[in-house]
Amino acid sequence: MVSIDKIIQGLNKEYPDVMCTLKYDDSLQLLIATQLAAQCTDKRVNMTTPELFLKYHTAKDYAYADINDIERMIRPTGFFHNKAKNIIKCCEVLESLYDGHVPDNMDELLKLPGVGRKTANVILGEFFGKPAVIVDTHTKRLSNRIGLSKEHTPEKIEKDLMRILPVNEWTQFCHRLVFHGREVCRARKPDCRLCCIKEYCKYFNVKNSDGASV
Repeated sequence: MVSIDKIIQGLNKEYPDVMCTLKYDDSLQLLIATQLAAQCTDKRVNMTTPELFLKYHTAKDYAYADINDIERMIRPTGFFHNKAKNIIKCCEVLESLYDGHVPDNMDELLKLPGVGRKTANVILGEFFGKPAVIVDTHTKRLSNRIGLSKEHTPEKIEKDLMRILPVNEWTQFCHRLVFHGREVCRARKPDCRLCCIKEYCKYFNVKNSDGASV
């Protein structure tokens, strides 16, 4: 059966040192990188951003950038037309309303073009060190599979995790789910043999009760 304390302990032991895998030097770079990570791997984003970050340094730089130049550089991340448009619009807002600085609260972050709750929570949890539940594809999949949430929308899963997790575990727990989802609990076929929390996992226990191979 699901035991959140045991799951936290198991993941903490298995992945003691975890962090956001996007590479960045400041809050603006993290904001841009997180926007680029939509429907794209962090690895691909990290291969793409060095050229971008070398040329553009401030919100003002992006706000006045040639969209074709931005599109060319971020093309490998996919959906580059919309991403480039959102990056420029986002930085226009940062420049006009926030003196070029990335705000440090959810309400203000959500006013930025191209920024949803996932991106906002990455900024809050990773850069500003505020408690934040980051629901990406791994967090969503594992939360359902383990039995932490029955919901299917990121916003509702976020609320479920906020309710059952200690506040001081919010950000790191989500990072650990990402690592666990990449290395063990993969989308197509989870490798339950290697899972450090399988005895507390709904998926594993249901499969065992049915006599199915895991």
